Amino acid sequence: MRRGFRKRVTTLRSVLAGIAALGVACSAAPALAQDQVKIGIGYGLAFLPIYVCQDLKLIEKQAKALHLDVKVSYPRFLGAGPVQAALGSGEIDVGPFGTAPLLAAWEKGRGTAQQILALSGLTTLPLTLVTNQPNVTGLADFQSSDRIAMPSLTGPQMYLLEMQSEKVLGAYDKLHDRVVALPPADATTALVDGTGAATAYFASPPFAQLALHDAKVHRVLSSVDVMNGKASFLMLGATRAYVEAHPQVAEAIDKAIDEAAHVIRDDPRRAAQIYLTHEPSMTLSGAAVEAVVRDVKDEFGSAVYGVQAFADFMSRHGELKAPPKSWKDIVAPSLLSSPST
Repeated sequence: MRRGFRKRVTTLRSVLAGIAALGVACSAAPALAQDQVKIGIGYGLAFLPIYVCQDLKLIEKQAKALHLDVKVSYPRFLGAGPVQAALGSGEIDVGPFGTAPLLAAWEKGRGTAQQILALSGLTTLPLTLVTNQPNVTGLADFQSSDRIAMPSLTGPQMYLLEMQSEKVLGAYDKLHDRVVALPPADATTALVDGTGAATAYFASPPFAQLALHDAKVHRVLSSVDVMNGKASFLMLGATRAYVEAHPQVAEAIDKAIDEAAHVIRDDPRRAAQIYLTHEPSMTLSGAAVEAVVRDVKDEFGSAVYGVQAFADFMSRHGELKAPPKSWKDIVAPSLLSSPST
C-alpha cells in the first residue's frame, strides 16, 4: 500500500505542475478596483465556516474594513483532485487542502511563485476510530479478519492510522491489509447492522456521532490521541504568487474565518441552519445537526495545527525530501501571528 501511497503523492504533484501557467501573470497582477475572489469548496461539515462566510458576506465585510472592494464566489467541486486542478489552472484563487496534500504541494513548488501556502485554517474537526467489536480497545486488538473503513485510502485517516501504528505497533503499515475504502454512509451502516463489510470506521463528524448512537459501537481512539492535541482537518491554500499579490485579501479571509468560527461557537443553532441550507439532508434533522455542531463548535478557525507532526512523518517515509523546519515556513504572512503549530 505504501507504493500506492507514494503514487498518490506523485499524482498530486503532476496536477500541481499545471500551476506553472499561472505564475508570472499572478505575481505581476496589481490589485483591481474590485477583486474577484474565487474560493473552491467541496461538501461536508468541514466547510461550515465557508458557508457562514458566504451567507453573512464576512469576507466582503472584512475586506471593506481593509479598504478593499471584493466580490467573492464559491465554485463547488466533487473531490480534492478537481478543486486542486482548478487552482492550478487559475479557475479559482483559493482551494481546500488536507495537511499532507498541502505539504506535498508546498514542497513541489518550493522557490517558485507557484508554491502552495496555507492561507487559512478551516477546521480541526476530530476524527474518531470506532468499532462494533467489544474486545477491541486499541490498535493491537484488531484481528486479521477485521476491516477498518475510511472514506479513502489517501485521506487524513490513513495518516493518523499509520502514525498510531508506528507508535504502538512498531510499524506504520502494520494494519494496511485491514483497511478498506467505504463511503461514510456505507461504513456507518456496516457497523450498526454488523454486515462485516467494516468492523471499524475512522469517522469524521457527523458520522462518528451517528455511529456512536448505537449501543454496539464504541470509541477506540481519536485524532486528538494520535496528535496529542488538535490537528487541522482542512485548510485553505493558494499560490505564493496570489498571496504576495493580494496580501490584504489573505488577511480578510483569515479574519472572516475567525468571525465565522465565533458565529458557530456562539450560535450553534444558527450555524446548523446555515449548514442545512447548503447541504440539505434527508436523514439528518435540524436538531441532529445542531447537536453535532454543539459537539464540535470549538473546532473552527484560521489557525493551523499539527503541520510539523505530519511533515516529520512524511519525511521519515520518503514523501517529503526537504520538510519545513517550522509550520511558519508553509503559511501566508497573515497567519504568522496565529496560535498555529
